Amino acid sequence: METRLIDSFTDESFRESFMLYFGELGITIRDWEGLFREMDTAGRGNLAYLRTDGGKAVGFIQFCPMECAGWFMTKTLGFIREFWIAPEYRGRGCGSELLGIAEGYFMERGVTSIALTTDTAPGFYIKQGYRHDPGVAAKNGDPVYIKHLY
Repeated sequence: METRLIDSFTDESFRESFMLYFGELGITIRDWEGLFREMDTAGRGNLAYLRTDGGKAVGFIQFCPMECAGWFMTKTLGFIREFWIAPEYRGRGCGSELLGIAEGYFMERGVTSIALTTDTAPGFYIKQGYRHDPGVAAKNGDPVYIKHLY
């Protein structure tokens, strides 16, 4: 298996994976090109790790740093934006490995906490050490899970 860092969402393998992911969720997009262009130009440091096996998409994890600021202090959190593993690779450790690679990316840059929302796989994240934080509200209304990496 090959895992590579994606910093441009013009990558065809990433696009194919992302479209499969949205299809699985039942999300219809009229302008895929516009969506991928927005990912590239959002200016939020969007990155992804893409995993393939013999050229076939296994999965991806899309992430970025997120600045949280209050009147007295700021903190940079890692934020997992999107995460998908192809159905035939689920339960084989691929998701845990990809998540670990993204966590390593943040740790190498001094980011000590990661946040994400999920409405589809809370059990997976709990097994990976994430905890539901009812004191944090997400704009999408989904529960927020936090992991401290230190």
